[in-house]
Amino acid sequence: MKFEIVENTDQLVLCIRTKTTIQALPRIIGQNYMKIVEYMTQVGENPMEAPYTAYYSFDKENVDVEMGFPVKKAYEGSGEIISSILPGGQYLTFLFKGPYNEMAPVYEEMEQWIKDNGYQKPHAYYEYYYNSPQDVPVSELLTKIAMPLKK
Repeated sequence: MKFEIVENTDQLVLCIRTKTTIQALPRIIGQNYMKIVEYMTQVGENPMEAPYTAYYSFDKENVDVEMGFPVKKAYEGSGEIISSILPGGQYLTFLFKGPYNEMAPVYEEMEQWIKDNGYQKPHAYYEYYYNSPQDVPVSELLTKIAMPLKK
């Protein structure tokens, strides 16, 4: 696999952070993206990049997850939608093509690369979704996986 190290700057986002189960995760992600898109429409904002999901903890019964969209400026937010910042810095990235449920080996190799190269285990994992199963066959899904690098 060909990993890439990129340098990101801090990025303003509109997001919702919640806890859910692995079983409910796809539904929760979809619902929260819709809420954020509705809010962005109300304030006249367009996303600056693909939507993302940040995973802070990931076990079957307690997934701590944040869904959001990069935006140009901070907003007041509404209800559970808040303005936040995705932290800048170095990230190990990989552009995955295929079904979401086949990404586990990529995660394992990225984590091994991080360990082998003297970095700390990431506090969060980010996925950026460039298309969706509603638009393309699952074999054509494009997802960028990004893991922050810290010595």
